[in-house]
Amino acid sequence: MLTTLRSEVNIEETWDLSPLFENDAAFYSNLKETVSKVHAFSQQYKGTLNNAETVEAMLNAYAQITEAIDRLGNYASLNLSVDQTNAEAQKLIGQFGTAYDEMASALSFIDSELLALEADKLEEIKNNSKQYQRYLEKLVKRKPHQLHPEVEKALAAFSSTFSAPYGLYDTTKMLDIDFGTFEAHGKEIPMNYVSFEGELEVDGDTEVRRNAFRKFSDTLKKYENTTAKTYNMTVQQEKTESKLRGYDSVIDFLLERQEVSRELYNRQIDLITTELAPHMRRYAKLLQKTNHLDTMKFEDLKISLDETYEPEITVAESQDYINKALSIMGEDYMQLVDDAYNKRYIDFVQNKGKSTGAFCASPYSTNPFILISWTSKMTEVFVLAHELGHAGHFNLANKHQNIFDAESSLYFVEAPSTMNEMLMANYLLKESDDPKFKRWVIATIISRTYYHNFVTHLLEAAYQREVYNQVDAGEQLSAPLLNDIKKKVISDFWGETVEMTEGAELTWMRQPHYYMGLYPYTYSAGLTIATLMAKRINEEGQSAVQDWIEVLKAGGSKTPVELAKMAGIDLTTDAPLKETIAYIGSLVDELEKLTEEIGE
Repeated sequence: MLTTLRSEVNIEETWDLSPLFENDAAFYSNLKETVSKVHAFSQQYKGTLNNAETVEAMLNAYAQITEAIDRLGNYASLNLSVDQTNAEAQKLIGQFGTAYDEMASALSFIDSELLALEADKLEEIKNNSKQYQRYLEKLVKRKPHQLHPEVEKALAAFSSTFSAPYGLYDTTKMLDIDFGTFEAHGKEIPMNYVSFEGELEVDGDTEVRRNAFRKFSDTLKKYENTTAKTYNMTVQQEKTESKLRGYDSVIDFLLERQEVSRELYNRQIDLITTELAPHMRRYAKLLQKTNHLDTMKFEDLKISLDETYEPEITVAESQDYINKALSIMGEDYMQLVDDAYNKRYIDFVQNKGKSTGAFCASPYSTNPFILISWTSKMTEVFVLAHELGHAGHFNLANKHQNIFDAESSLYFVEAPSTMNEMLMANYLLKESDDPKFKRWVIATIISRTYYHNFVTHLLEAAYQREVYNQVDAGEQLSAPLLNDIKKKVISDFWGETVEMTEGAELTWMRQPHYYMGLYPYTYSAGLTIATLMAKRINEEGQSAVQDWIEVLKAGGSKTPVELAKMAGIDLTTDAPLKETIAYIGSLVDELEKLTEEIGE
């Protein structure tokens, strides 16, 4: 079990949050000041939003307030993410949550007053706005679903209450669940969430891996009812709000904020689950062959094709790989990459209470912050390339867009990150003619990039869609129901190629994305754009890079379909998806040929 305390780690391998606030005292002082500014802002502008000039002045002031809240929220959440056992960090997030509810309620008049205007008047204000046409355009689209101002104010006041299930899920996951130890080869091996997901579930030793999965699943099982109840709270809240706002379904309600049609959403899930499955089943059989497994089980799907080519890597070596792979993106982009390493934008260490996985937070007014739990595996260069893709995207968007237009739709947000993974893969493939190394690289592209984004998250999306269908039909979620849905989704995809071990159905308990709306399917959407963009860069060089840089600068100033069009990709047809799936199939073909050539 990971017992290293946050106070015991090397500070040089942690991130530096001082660009946000020098210390907690500065945070609390600024929080109090920002709450006061919000109330003063409300007194100044409430009841006055009836002409373009006033609306423009109000939005200028509102942008400054939004930036301050963004800074506060990031400081609080980032502190907690590196140590959820820290009482002071828990206090920070609690204080921010309480203040945020108060501020959100006080600010709710903005949209309510604007949407109460006659349609022609609102359209006139939008057309006359110098900076905020996009913000007002989105508002116009929401007009049919806007509620009475007092209802909107009440809903805003409950913001932190509505997000509480996610906090409860995370607390259960990171603080309450104790996995203890499991036995393999006569030894007791300690385990927690980080060690299982970072190391043990990909361990090349079959007894270690399978015994770890058994203990992990058996322990999760004890919390399935609590976790199901927590998840049900989230989706029922979403269902209630969608009904209040007059949507036909929760899915339509959640898709509108992404500016994505139901057609694009369904196509993404349906096409991949049917057309990708045959390629991934071939990949699973290849894993079984090269790892000499009598049976291919669910818990074997994330192992390496060839464990002998899973070299270890230091943080310094990862920087060298990243610099060489991403250098085509240009000097400005690479300056951010260098700063991320040299100015402590990245939190590398493993310590007790740290969040699992990896993420990038990009406050509007400061540098980005990347969390990763460094395992020294070569695949970490793909993880870092991914998160630096988010950092590069929002660094450019924040510089070129106002705070309301900087963040792109969830449908697009994973494109810049997965594009960097493709650049890393292309660089590594050019570095060596050794068939074993080439096979490791291609296998990593599939297992790390495509399996993670096109399989893991896509199957989560298929599961999630069925969950919302059940909720729309009036169902309350329970652990048995969620287990049945998850088991059917993964069983249908893998068919008879993979044995569904008891506990595989509990995979739904491991994913925090379910508390973030329709997030899981967007990974495959982003990777579809990334695959075709990486192909363009590989073939066209700098002209394609420049197109991509312009897309990144655009942030959320355009819809996902428009952003993709800027990159030369037409998302209104199924051609990009089919081309991406065919590319994955060609990678599996290459793996099969290399394996035959190597002679294993």
